[in-house]
Amino acid sequence: MLPRKDKFDLPAGVIYLDGNSLGPLPKGALARAETVITEQWGQQLIRAWNSAGWMDLPVKVGDRLAPLIGAPKGSVATGDTLSIKVYQALAAALKMRPERKVILSDSGNFPSDLYMAQGLIETIGGDLSLKTPAPEAVLDAIDETVAVVMLTHVDYRTGRLHDMHAITKAAHRAGAVMVWDLAHSAGAMALDLAGCGAEFAVGCTYKYLNGGPGAPAFIYARPDLLQAVEPALAGWMGHDAPFAMDPDYRPARDAERLRVGTPPIVQLSILDAALDVWEGVDMQALRAASMRLSDLFIAEVERRCPALILASPRDANQRGSQVSFAFEHGYAAVQALIDLGVIGDFRAPNIMRFGFTPLFLDDDDIRQAAALIERVTRDELWRDAKYQTRSRVT
Repeated sequence: MLPRKDKFDLPAGVIYLDGNSLGPLPKGALARAETVITEQWGQQLIRAWNSAGWMDLPVKVGDRLAPLIGAPKGSVATGDTLSIKVYQALAAALKMRPERKVILSDSGNFPSDLYMAQGLIETIGGDLSLKTPAPEAVLDAIDETVAVVMLTHVDYRTGRLHDMHAITKAAHRAGAVMVWDLAHSAGAMALDLAGCGAEFAVGCTYKYLNGGPGAPAFIYARPDLLQAVEPALAGWMGHDAPFAMDPDYRPARDAERLRVGTPPIVQLSILDAALDVWEGVDMQALRAASMRLSDLFIAEVERRCPALILASPRDANQRGSQVSFAFEHGYAAVQALIDLGVIGDFRAPNIMRFGFTPLFLDDDDIRQAAALIERVTRDELWRDAKYQTRSRVT
Protein backbone atom coordinates (compact mmCIF):
# COMPACT_ATOMS: atom_id res chain seq x y z
CA MET A 1 0.00 0.00 0.00
CA LEU A 2 1.07 3.55 -0.76
CA PRO A 3 2.07 5.89 0.75
CA ARG A 4 4.35 4.50 3.47
CA LYS A 5 4.88 7.65 5.51
CA ASP A 6 5.42 5.61 8.65
CA LYS A 7 8.63 4.25 7.12
CA PHE A 8 10.30 7.69 7.12
CA ASP A 9 11.45 10.25 9.69
CA LEU A 10 9.88 13.28 8.01
CA PRO A 11 10.07 16.68 9.74
CA ALA A 12 6.75 17.92 11.09
CA GLY A 13 5.14 20.67 9.05
CA VAL A 14 7.13 19.94 5.89
CA ILE A 15 5.82 18.88 2.48
CA TYR A 16 8.87 17.38 0.83
CA LEU A 17 8.83 17.69 -2.97
CA ASP A 18 12.57 17.23 -3.43
CA GLY A 19 12.97 13.46 -3.16
CA ASN A 20 14.18 13.61 -6.76
CA SER A 21 17.27 15.42 -5.48
CA LEU A 22 17.79 13.91 -2.01
CA GLY A 23 15.49 11.34 -0.47
CA PRO A 24 14.35 11.71 3.16
CA LEU A 25 15.65 9.69 6.09
CA PRO A 26 14.18 6.17 6.25
CA LYS A 27 13.46 4.76 9.67
CA GLY A 28 16.11 2.20 10.46
CA ALA A 29 18.90 4.09 8.70
CA LEU A 30 20.17 5.79 11.86
CA ALA A 31 20.16 2.55 13.84
CA ARG A 32 22.04 0.78 11.06
CA ALA A 33 24.67 3.52 10.93
CA GLU A 34 25.11 3.32 14.70
CA THR A 35 25.53 -0.46 14.51
CA VAL A 36 28.15 -0.19 11.80
CA ILE A 37 30.09 2.55 13.59
CA THR A 38 29.90 1.41 17.21
CA GLU A 39 29.57 -2.37 17.03
CA GLN A 40 31.25 -3.33 13.77
CA TRP A 41 33.96 -0.72 13.35
CA GLY A 42 34.21 0.07 17.08
CA GLN A 43 34.35 -3.48 18.41
CA GLN A 44 35.25 -5.75 15.51
CA LEU A 45 37.74 -3.31 14.00
CA ILE A 46 39.40 -4.62 10.84
CA ARG A 47 37.92 -8.07 11.45
CA ALA A 48 34.57 -6.62 10.32
CA TRP A 49 35.60 -6.96 6.67
CA ASN A 50 34.96 -10.66 7.22
CA SER A 51 32.90 -10.95 10.39
CA ALA A 52 30.39 -8.22 9.44
CA GLY A 53 30.39 -9.02 5.72
CA TRP A 54 31.79 -5.67 4.62
CA MET A 55 33.64 -7.17 1.67
CA ASP A 56 30.47 -8.66 0.22
CA LEU A 57 28.28 -5.60 0.79
CA PRO A 58 28.63 -3.93 -2.66
CA VAL A 59 27.25 -6.97 -4.49
CA LYS A 60 24.73 -7.83 -1.75
CA VAL A 61 23.24 -4.34 -2.00
CA GLY A 62 23.44 -4.53 -5.78
CA ASP A 63 21.36 -7.71 -5.71
CA ARG A 64 18.74 -5.97 -3.56
CA LEU A 65 18.66 -2.99 -5.89
CA ALA A 66 18.50 -5.04 -9.10
CA PRO A 67 14.74 -5.81 -9.07
CA LEU A 68 13.97 -2.08 -8.76
CA ILE A 69 15.65 -1.44 -12.12
CA GLY A 70 14.50 -4.60 -13.88
CA ALA A 71 17.89 -6.30 -13.71
CA PRO A 72 18.74 -9.90 -12.75
CA LYS A 73 20.65 -10.84 -9.65
CA GLY A 74 24.41 -10.68 -10.06
CA SER A 75 24.42 -7.93 -12.68
CA VAL A 76 24.66 -4.83 -10.44
CA ALA A 77 27.57 -3.58 -8.36
CA THR A 78 27.47 -0.62 -5.98
CA GLY A 79 30.16 1.77 -4.80
CA ASP A 80 32.15 4.76 -6.03
CA THR A 81 30.40 7.82 -7.50
CA LEU A 82 28.07 8.18 -10.45
CA SER A 83 30.68 10.06 -12.46
CA ILE A 84 33.13 7.18 -12.01
CA LYS A 85 30.46 4.72 -13.10
CA VAL A 86 29.70 6.83 -16.19
CA TYR A 87 33.41 6.80 -17.02
CA GLN A 88 33.58 3.03 -16.50
CA ALA A 89 30.58 2.29 -18.68
CA LEU A 90 31.65 4.63 -21.48
CA ALA A 91 35.22 3.33 -21.55
CA ALA A 92 34.08 -0.30 -21.58
CA ALA A 93 31.57 0.46 -24.34
CA LEU A 94 34.19 2.17 -26.51
CA LYS A 95 36.45 -0.89 -26.20
CA MET A 96 33.59 -2.95 -27.60
CA ARG A 97 33.47 -0.79 -30.76
CA PRO A 98 37.11 0.22 -31.37
CA GLU A 99 36.52 1.00 -35.04
CA ARG A 100 33.90 3.68 -34.27
CA LYS A 101 34.66 7.19 -33.07
CA VAL A 102 31.44 8.88 -31.90
CA ILE A 103 29.84 9.08 -28.45
CA LEU A 104 26.26 10.24 -28.93
CA SER A 105 24.41 11.96 -26.10
CA ASP A 106 22.00 14.90 -26.13
CA SER A 107 22.10 18.59 -25.32
CA GLY A 108 19.80 18.13 -22.31
CA ASN A 109 21.97 15.54 -20.58
CA PHE A 110 23.21 16.21 -17.07
CA PRO A 111 26.39 18.29 -17.42
CA SER A 112 28.65 15.96 -15.45
CA ASP A 113 27.86 13.05 -17.77
CA LEU A 114 29.05 15.20 -20.66
CA TYR A 115 32.10 16.27 -18.64
CA MET A 116 33.07 12.63 -18.11
CA ALA A 117 32.66 11.90 -21.82
CA GLN A 118 34.80 14.91 -22.71
CA GLY A 119 37.45 13.88 -20.18
CA LEU A 120 37.51 10.32 -21.49
CA ILE A 121 37.93 11.58 -25.05
CA GLU A 122 40.85 13.78 -23.96
CA THR A 123 42.42 10.84 -22.12
CA ILE A 124 42.15 8.41 -25.02
CA GLY A 125 42.97 10.92 -27.72
CA GLY A 126 42.68 10.06 -31.39
CA ASP A 127 39.70 11.27 -33.35
CA LEU A 128 36.94 10.41 -30.89
CA SER A 129 34.15 12.98 -30.66
CA LEU A 130 31.06 13.73 -28.61
CA LYS A 131 27.85 14.70 -30.41
CA THR A 132 24.93 16.25 -28.54
CA PRO A 133 21.86 16.83 -30.70
CA ALA A 134 18.60 18.05 -29.19
CA PRO A 135 16.85 15.31 -27.19
CA GLU A 136 14.10 15.07 -29.80
CA ALA A 137 16.69 14.47 -32.53
CA VAL A 138 18.57 11.61 -30.89
CA LEU A 139 16.87 8.80 -32.80
CA ASP A 140 17.67 10.40 -36.14
CA ALA A 141 21.31 10.92 -35.10
CA ILE A 142 22.01 7.24 -34.41
CA ASP A 143 23.95 5.84 -37.36
CA GLU A 144 26.84 3.51 -38.21
CA THR A 145 29.47 6.02 -37.01
CA VAL A 146 28.23 5.89 -33.41
CA ALA A 147 30.12 3.69 -30.97
CA VAL A 148 28.10 4.48 -27.86
CA VAL A 149 24.75 6.08 -27.17
CA MET A 150 24.81 7.56 -23.66
CA LEU A 151 21.60 9.15 -22.41
CA THR A 152 19.96 10.08 -19.15
CA HIS A 153 16.55 8.44 -19.11
CA VAL A 154 14.76 11.37 -17.40
CA ASP A 155 15.82 14.96 -18.04
CA TYR A 156 16.99 16.54 -14.80
CA ARG A 157 15.40 19.92 -15.53
CA THR A 158 12.08 19.17 -17.21
CA GLY A 159 11.44 15.51 -16.44
CA ARG A 160 11.16 14.71 -20.16
CA LEU A 161 11.35 10.95 -20.64
CA HIS A 162 13.33 9.13 -23.32
CA ASP A 163 11.81 5.97 -24.77
CA MET A 164 14.27 3.43 -23.38
CA HIS A 165 13.16 0.49 -25.49
CA ALA A 166 12.91 2.40 -28.79
CA ILE A 167 16.28 4.12 -28.44
CA THR A 168 18.06 0.97 -27.29
CA LYS A 169 16.60 -0.90 -30.25
CA ALA A 170 17.73 1.84 -32.64
CA ALA A 171 21.24 1.84 -31.14
CA HIS A 172 21.54 -1.91 -31.56
CA ARG A 173 20.16 -1.76 -35.08
CA ALA A 174 22.99 0.65 -35.93
CA GLY A 175 25.56 -1.53 -34.15
CA ALA A 176 26.12 0.86 -31.22
CA VAL A 177 26.42 0.10 -27.51
CA MET A 178 23.75 1.55 -25.18
CA VAL A 179 24.48 3.23 -21.83
CA TRP A 180 21.61 4.58 -19.72
CA ASP A 181 21.94 6.95 -16.78
CA LEU A 182 19.07 6.18 -14.39
CA ALA A 183 19.79 8.94 -11.87
CA HIS A 184 16.24 10.30 -12.07
CA SER A 185 14.56 6.97 -12.86
CA ALA A 186 15.71 4.39 -10.31
CA GLY A 187 13.12 4.21 -7.56
CA ALA A 188 10.75 6.51 -9.46
CA MET A 189 9.31 4.26 -12.13
CA ALA A 190 9.14 0.70 -13.38
CA LEU A 191 12.27 -0.14 -15.38
CA ASP A 192 13.14 -3.15 -17.51
CA LEU A 193 16.87 -3.22 -18.20
CA ALA A 194 16.84 -6.93 -18.93
CA GLY A 195 13.95 -6.56 -21.34
CA CYS A 196 15.33 -3.58 -23.24
CA GLY A 197 18.72 -5.24 -23.75
CA ALA A 198 20.93 -2.26 -22.91
CA GLU A 199 24.55 -3.19 -22.35
CA PHE A 200 25.17 -0.82 -19.43
CA ALA A 201 23.29 1.37 -16.99
CA VAL A 202 24.44 3.57 -14.14
CA GLY A 203 22.66 5.53 -11.46
CA CYS A 204 22.75 7.07 -8.01
CA THR A 205 21.02 6.00 -4.82
CA TYR A 206 20.63 9.22 -2.81
CA LYS A 207 17.58 10.44 -4.74
CA TYR A 208 14.44 8.28 -4.99
CA LEU A 209 16.19 5.31 -3.35
CA ASN A 210 16.75 7.34 -0.15
CA GLY A 211 20.31 6.21 0.49
CA GLY A 212 21.33 9.54 2.03
CA PRO A 213 23.82 12.26 1.06
CA GLY A 214 26.89 10.76 -0.57
CA ALA A 215 25.26 7.36 -1.02
CA PRO A 216 27.15 5.18 -3.52
CA ALA A 217 26.34 4.84 -7.19
CA PHE A 218 25.56 1.63 -9.04
CA ILE A 219 26.51 0.12 -12.36
CA TYR A 220 24.74 -2.58 -14.35
CA ALA A 221 26.24 -4.75 -17.07
CA ARG A 222 24.16 -7.12 -19.16
CA PRO A 223 24.84 -10.61 -17.79
CA ASP A 224 26.12 -12.04 -21.08
CA LEU A 225 28.83 -9.37 -21.11
CA LEU A 226 30.14 -9.79 -17.58
CA GLN A 227 32.92 -12.16 -18.60
CA ALA A 228 34.03 -9.86 -21.41
CA VAL A 229 33.74 -6.33 -20.00
CA GLU A 230 37.18 -4.73 -19.76
CA PRO A 231 37.25 -2.27 -16.85
CA ALA A 232 39.08 0.94 -17.74
CA LEU A 233 39.60 1.62 -14.03
CA ALA A 234 41.32 -1.51 -12.81
CA GLY A 235 40.70 -1.04 -9.11
CA TRP A 236 41.91 -3.35 -6.40
CA MET A 237 38.36 -4.25 -5.40
CA GLY A 238 37.58 -5.35 -8.96
CA HIS A 239 40.40 -7.89 -9.01
CA ASP A 240 39.51 -11.58 -9.09
CA ALA A 241 41.66 -12.18 -5.99
CA PRO A 242 42.60 -8.82 -4.47
CA PHE A 243 44.49 -10.29 -1.53
CA ALA A 244 46.71 -12.40 -3.76
CA MET A 245 48.51 -9.08 -4.36
CA ASP A 246 49.15 -10.07 -7.97
CA PRO A 247 51.01 -7.25 -9.79
CA ASP A 248 49.00 -8.02 -12.94
CA TYR A 249 45.32 -7.16 -13.05
CA ARG A 250 42.87 -10.01 -13.50
CA PRO A 251 39.23 -8.87 -13.41
CA ALA A 252 36.71 -10.66 -11.24
CA ARG A 253 34.46 -13.10 -13.05
CA ASP A 254 31.16 -11.43 -12.17
CA ALA A 255 29.73 -8.00 -11.35
CA GLU A 256 32.56 -7.46 -8.87
CA ARG A 257 34.85 -6.62 -11.82
CA LEU A 258 32.90 -3.35 -12.01
CA ARG A 259 34.09 -2.32 -8.54
CA VAL A 260 36.94 0.18 -8.27
CA GLY A 261 37.72 1.72 -4.88
CA THR A 262 37.24 0.72 -1.26
CA PRO A 263 33.49 0.49 -0.63
CA PRO A 264 31.97 3.23 1.56
CA ILE A 265 30.77 0.84 4.24
CA VAL A 266 28.77 3.25 6.39
CA GLN A 267 26.93 4.67 3.40
CA LEU A 268 26.38 1.25 1.81
CA SER A 269 24.95 0.00 5.08
CA ILE A 270 22.55 2.94 5.28
CA LEU A 271 21.49 2.22 1.69
CA ASP A 272 20.94 -1.42 2.62
CA ALA A 273 18.63 -0.29 5.43
CA ALA A 274 16.88 2.17 3.10
CA LEU A 275 16.06 -0.64 0.70
CA ASP A 276 13.93 -2.24 3.44
CA VAL A 277 11.31 0.41 2.63
CA TRP A 278 10.96 -1.09 -0.85
CA GLU A 279 10.06 -4.59 0.28
CA GLY A 280 6.74 -5.52 -1.32
CA VAL A 281 6.42 -2.33 -3.39
CA ASP A 282 4.88 -2.90 -6.82
CA MET A 283 6.83 -0.63 -9.19
CA GLN A 284 3.93 -0.43 -11.64
CA ALA A 285 1.65 0.75 -8.83
CA LEU A 286 4.30 3.23 -7.71
CA ARG A 287 4.54 4.65 -11.23
CA ALA A 288 0.76 4.94 -11.51
CA ALA A 289 0.60 6.80 -8.19
CA SER A 290 3.41 9.13 -9.26
CA MET A 291 1.63 9.99 -12.51
CA ARG A 292 -1.63 10.67 -10.68
CA LEU A 293 0.03 12.90 -8.06
CA SER A 294 1.96 14.89 -10.65
CA ASP A 295 -1.13 15.32 -12.83
CA LEU A 296 -3.00 16.62 -9.79
CA PHE A 297 -0.14 19.02 -9.02
CA ILE A 298 -0.11 20.41 -12.56
CA ALA A 299 -3.88 20.95 -12.51
CA GLU A 300 -3.79 22.66 -9.11
CA VAL A 301 -0.84 24.93 -9.89
CA GLU A 302 -2.15 25.97 -13.29
CA ARG A 303 -5.54 26.76 -11.77
CA ARG A 304 -4.04 28.83 -8.99
CA CYS A 305 -0.83 30.32 -10.45
CA PRO A 306 -1.18 31.77 -13.96
CA ALA A 307 2.30 33.31 -13.82
CA LEU A 308 3.92 29.86 -13.77
CA ILE A 309 4.48 28.16 -17.12
CA LEU A 310 4.63 24.37 -17.33
CA ALA A 311 8.12 23.34 -18.46
CA SER A 312 7.55 19.58 -18.31
CA PRO A 313 5.68 17.40 -20.79
CA ARG A 314 1.96 17.59 -20.06
CA ASP A 315 1.45 13.91 -20.87
CA ALA A 316 2.44 11.90 -17.80
CA ASN A 317 3.60 9.07 -20.05
CA GLN A 318 6.23 11.41 -21.48
CA ARG A 319 7.80 12.52 -18.19
CA GLY A 320 9.44 11.00 -15.16
CA SER A 321 8.41 11.57 -11.55
CA GLN A 322 9.04 15.31 -11.44
CA VAL A 323 7.30 18.45 -12.68
CA SER A 324 8.91 21.78 -13.50
CA PHE A 325 7.46 25.23 -13.92
CA ALA A 326 9.24 28.20 -15.45
CA PHE A 327 9.03 31.48 -13.55
CA GLU A 328 11.20 34.56 -14.01
CA HIS A 329 11.76 34.79 -10.26
CA GLY A 330 11.96 31.05 -9.75
CA TYR A 331 14.91 30.98 -7.38
CA ALA A 332 13.43 33.51 -4.96
CA ALA A 333 10.01 31.84 -5.16
CA VAL A 334 11.48 28.46 -4.21
CA GLN A 335 13.23 30.00 -1.20
CA ALA A 336 9.97 31.61 -0.07
CA LEU A 337 8.21 28.26 -0.45
CA ILE A 338 10.84 26.53 1.65
CA ASP A 339 10.20 29.04 4.44
CA LEU A 340 6.51 28.07 4.26
CA GLY A 341 7.35 24.37 4.58
CA VAL A 342 7.24 23.24 0.94
CA ILE A 343 10.65 22.04 -0.18
CA GLY A 344 11.36 21.92 -3.90
CA ASP A 345 14.44 23.12 -5.72
CA PHE A 346 15.62 25.39 -8.53
CA ARG A 347 17.52 24.75 -11.73
CA ALA A 348 18.96 27.58 -13.79
CA PRO A 349 17.91 29.66 -15.51
CA ASN A 350 14.29 29.82 -14.32
CA ILE A 351 13.02 26.34 -13.38
CA MET A 352 11.09 25.58 -10.20
CA ARG A 353 11.37 21.81 -9.85
CA PHE A 354 9.23 19.44 -7.79
CA GLY A 355 9.56 15.69 -7.28
CA PHE A 356 6.74 13.24 -6.58
CA THR A 357 7.48 10.24 -4.42
CA PRO A 358 4.40 8.15 -3.63
CA LEU A 359 6.25 6.42 -0.80
CA PHE A 360 5.63 9.47 1.39
CA LEU A 361 3.28 11.85 -0.49
CA ASP A 362 -0.50 11.86 -0.84
CA ASP A 363 -3.21 14.01 -2.45
CA ASP A 364 -3.55 16.31 0.57
CA ASP A 365 0.17 17.10 0.43
CA ILE A 366 -0.15 18.06 -3.23
CA ARG A 367 -3.15 20.35 -2.69
CA GLN A 368 -1.52 22.05 0.31
CA ALA A 369 1.69 22.58 -1.65
CA ALA A 370 -0.20 24.13 -4.58
CA ALA A 371 -2.05 26.48 -2.21
CA LEU A 372 1.24 27.69 -0.75
CA ILE A 373 2.75 28.18 -4.21
CA GLU A 374 -0.31 30.31 -4.99
CA ARG A 375 0.35 32.38 -1.86
CA VAL A 376 3.99 32.93 -2.81
CA THR A 377 3.16 34.09 -6.34
CA ARG A 378 -0.10 35.97 -5.63
CA ASP A 379 1.28 37.88 -2.66
CA GLU A 380 4.73 38.21 -4.27
CA LEU A 381 6.46 36.87 -1.18
CA TRP A 382 9.44 36.14 -3.40
CA ARG A 383 10.25 39.87 -3.51
CA ASP A 384 11.65 39.80 0.03
CA ALA A 385 15.34 40.77 -0.10
CA LYS A 386 16.39 37.69 1.86
CA TYR A 387 15.35 35.46 -1.06
CA GLN A 388 17.42 37.26 -3.68
CA THR A 389 20.92 36.04 -2.77
CA ARG A 390 21.66 32.62 -4.20
CA SER A 391 23.22 29.93 -2.02
CA ARG A 392 25.90 27.59 -3.37
CA VAL A 393 23.32 24.80 -3.66
CA THR A 394 20.08 25.82 -5.36
